[in-house]
Amino acid sequence: MQIAIHLGAHCTDEDRLVRTLLRNAGRLAEEGIVVPGPARYRKLMREAMKASDGIALRPDAEEALLDAILDRDHPDRLVLSYENFMCVPPRVLGEGMFYPMAEARARAYRAMFPAHGCEFFLAVRNPATFLPALHAKAGGGEYAAFLNGCEPDMLLWSETVIALREGAPDAAITVWCDEDTPLIWPEVLREVSGHDPFTALRGTFAILSEIMTEEGLVRLRGYLAENPPPNEIQRRRVVAAFLSKYARPEVVEVELDLPGWTDETVEKLTEIYDEDVLTISRLPGVHFIAP
Repeated sequence: MQIAIHLGAHCTDEDRLVRTLLRNAGRLAEEGIVVPGPARYRKLMREAMKASDGIALRPDAEEALLDAILDRDHPDRLVLSYENFMCVPPRVLGEGMFYPMAEARARAYRAMFPAHGCEFFLAVRNPATFLPALHAKAGGGEYAAFLNGCEPDMLLWSETVIALREGAPDAAITVWCDEDTPLIWPEVLREVSGHDPFTALRGTFAILSEIMTEEGLVRLRGYLAENPPPNEIQRRRVVAAFLSKYARPEVVEVELDLPGWTDETVEKLTEIYDEDVLTISRLPGVHFIAP
């Protein structure tokens, strides 16, 4: 069995992925893919992680954990998703990096399922927008305390991805940029769930419905119905064209009001992020979903 573990990051998903897959639980089950409700595994896995302390579970303990998560015989693929799998929001920053617990957590989750294959999935986000959003999600408060000794222009997502690889060297990792999610959402769903490319899922317009005007979404649906794109690249081009015309400004614009930040700060962080994404796309053992 393959176990797909979606790690977040925070401020990139808000459970959209698991909600969308749960909407399609029946048809995914027909392909041997199980998406349990979050209540079945989030607390359970936290407790199992504390109990095992990173040591591989014995076969009977692993079987008991899976029996508690699943309500059927072992499927071909199990999908688990939680933005707090690596840590809670106030602990995202530390030791000069995003998610300093990434390596330990990857090792712990791999140790929970030693008899099965594991894959990790992670969306990354431009620190220029991620840090303000994370600051709010972590409860606000004093900015310096939030940074926990980290310098924004030294934070690299590639270090987090490398830490995940070091924690679970045999686990495949798939990464994408949160900014690209509206364009690549169907592919993200397919990569995480592993469903057949010809399986049509409900909810593939979920993110677009949040950031496009109603008129734009209706026109996009109509256009795609009348002009089915021959491939994924062409579909993305169509979506991008409609987004450029019908995106809702109040949704796509982000308020950047952290102390001491200027337009130059945002530009610098964005340049660093663009280079970092290129680094991630070239890391061995990492599959990067590009738009």
